[in-house]
Amino acid sequence: MKFFDEAIITVAAGNGGNGAISFRREKYIPRGGPDGGDGGHGGDILMIADRNLNTLIDYRYTRNYRAQHGENGRGSDCFGKGGSDLILRVPEGTMIHDANTGELLADLATDGCQTIIAKGGAAGLGNLRFKSSVNRAPRQSTPGETGEYRELRLELKVLADVGLLGLPNAGKSTFIRAVSAARPKVADYPFTTLQPNLGVVRVGANKSFVIADIPGLIRGASEGAGLGHRFLKHLQRTRVLLHIIDAAPLDPDVDPIADAEAIVQELRNYDEGLYAKPRWFILNKIDMIPEEERPTRLTALVSALSSLGKDIPVFTVSAFTGESCTSVCQAVMNFLEAQSANA
Repeated sequence: MKFFDEAIITVAAGNGGNGAISFRREKYIPRGGPDGGDGGHGGDILMIADRNLNTLIDYRYTRNYRAQHGENGRGSDCFGKGGSDLILRVPEGTMIHDANTGELLADLATDGCQTIIAKGGAAGLGNLRFKSSVNRAPRQSTPGETGEYRELRLELKVLADVGLLGLPNAGKSTFIRAVSAARPKVADYPFTTLQPNLGVVRVGANKSFVIADIPGLIRGASEGAGLGHRFLKHLQRTRVLLHIIDAAPLDPDVDPIADAEAIVQELRNYDEGLYAKPRWFILNKIDMIPEEERPTRLTALVSALSSLGKDIPVFTVSAFTGESCTSVCQAVMNFLEAQSANA
């Protein structure tokens, strides 16, 4: 199923029912008095995070949602029935914004989180409510209130512990295939990944974490160039970023360090908070370097990467052959466990 991370919808809560004006009229009971009942309240619209959903695709096809109106009050002390609430289920990690103002209305980050996104209209009062010692026959009632109407922008942020970033064809999709059961499309041309992919990495008994692969970034991504900028927001929920770098580019004129520096700068331009996240460098495709040259070239690359940040861990792997991928996953698991223990 294709991944959809945004949708624009409109929601309208139910209107409250009108109060009734009525008087008791029965044989042998003169001056029966007022008996007009209240209307029913309008139905609310609720949104609930559901762990069994993983896409907003349904909201791309059905865009208008309306809760039930409350019934009008009637005579003989009959109150109107309240309108039924409308429950909309969305994936975990869905953020709900007002489409007109951009205001964040709710962040449904975990399963079961819920919010009333549109409040139903209050019920109108019947004339029974206005009876008093000085007004025995009131001829007044109030109408039901109109339910809230909103235009909403739903935005799904992938919930993952680890995020992969890097240039197109750096090997992110191959890495996630090597360490998890996820099977994203892999090809030898840029922009193979068109949508986020999630994988569960199992390190041992009862030890696992979720890893997310997003489309590759290019220079100018923070300003909207390429595909990856649309999905950078998904990395904001991750706890550590793995920056995949092609250690053996086919073009001899390509400098892996310069490319890595460009991606780091794009990250910083997009969001300082994202830039400040723990970030590790993964030198990939070491199988493409001749064995006799490998130690020298890798040592030079690791040394050069220190210019992009002190104390940033650097790993060398081959996602294609699986070499050293297990070591990276174990180190990530240890880091996540230490983070949880210190939280």
